Amino acid sequence: MAFFLFAALTLLALMVGRSVIAQDWRSASKESVGLAPDPAATPEAVVQVYGARTWGWRGNFGVHTWVAVKPETALAYTVYEVIGWRLRWSDTVVAIHKRAADARWYGNAPELYADKRGAEAEKLIPRIDAAARAYPHAKEYSAWPGPNSNTFTAWITRAVPELEADLPPTAIGKDYLGDSLFGSAPSGSGMQISLGGLFALTASGVEGLELNLLGLTFGINPFDPALKLPLVGRLGPARRDLFLSN
Repeated sequence: MAFFLFAALTLLALMVGRSVIAQDWRSASKESVGLAPDPAATPEAVVQVYGARTWGWRGNFGVHTWVAVKPETALAYTVYEVIGWRLRWSDTVVAIHKRAADARWYGNAPELYADKRGAEAEKLIPRIDAAARAYPHAKEYSAWPGPNSNTFTAWITRAVPELEADLPPTAIGKDYLGDSLFGSAPSGSGMQISLGGLFALTASGVEGLELNLLGLTFGINPFDPALKLPLVGRLGPARRDLFLSN
């Protein structure tokens, strides 16, 4: 049954298509899209969680996620993310570097999943840094079912539940708990049962209810009204507008 479901969704992706930009990855845009405040004009601390469709055909199924922080008075953002191909020349997939917080990911525009400012954000930054450096899968990477970039972001958001980050159903790998069967939801609230990221049940006041079958997530969130579907992602009011209005 799961195989036929996966095949049907794959066919749907091929028939309908998406807006993932097809271009050479070397020349794909990495420009800022204007979701992050200008650090030079924003003295307060900022913490944001982002995701964008991955490059190439994989973008039909999933996103790449990351966490960006700017301490008070800092003039640049520090981005925490996992990049699988780093293992070709490094002993860790974890990248902690300066770059635009809201840069396109190889041409694909990012979405904002969490946004904290001021004194609240300042308190979260050391905990985010500590969680990133304690990531237990720094020497391994698997695009499906994990551990991958979304496993890493979920590791941080579990450690810092104050972010209240609702990662989308397209964040394949967020439900990967390694050898553990039980854990908190990726947001750090509620509960989750997961079998290696291949099957998971999640119940949380942030995510709502989710069912993961072979990495394909279906869900509904009555608290932040939205329907969650594989390939499509989250269907509901734009969260960006909610963040910017607060």
